[in-house]
Amino acid sequence: CKNMSPSDHLPQIKPSEAMAKIREGALAVDIRSQVEYRGGHIVGALSLPLEQQRDKLPDDTAQCLIFYCLSGKRTTRAETILSALGQGRECYILEGGLLAWKAAGLPIVADRAAPDIIRQVQTIAGSLILLGVLAGWLVSPWFYLIDVMVGAGLLTAGITRLCAAAPPPPIT
Repeated sequence: CKNMSPSDHLPQIKPSEAMAKIREGALAVDIRSQVEYRGGHIVGALSLPLEQQRDKLPDDTAQCLIFYCLSGKRTTRAETILSALGQGRECYILEGGLLAWKAAGLPIVADRAAPDIIRQVQTIAGSLILLGVLAGWLVSPWFYLIDVMVGAGLLTAGITRLCAAAPPPPIT
């Protein structure tokens, strides 16, 4: 970013100050995944997931960029990458990320999207357990094995953070 050496840090900006800069033409840049972005983001924000490593932004991108994630941790960890990406522009990190933005009562927009993968897994696992209990009670005790298998899978996933049905939760 403008006038920064590699050892410098991007300045943090409070949500209210960020909103003022956005009204003046700054661009909010959401570095979270597409799923997280669709779940809620700053109005007009550019979705630029970190996993899509880009070397540069389009030339018509605003001259002032405000990078953010959910809590600010990912953005701070990616500071070097973001600084290089915003080279020649005025750049900031949104202090506290989207959580602080929402806490300040500032507007967000959410797309109607499928629930994230973790919620999908929880819904399916809960449904299987309920089905197993009902079938075990009404049809045959052998159906209780469904509950045992789902429970063992959830326990294994919780202990090892490995789950065949879902990626690990995003780092915030």
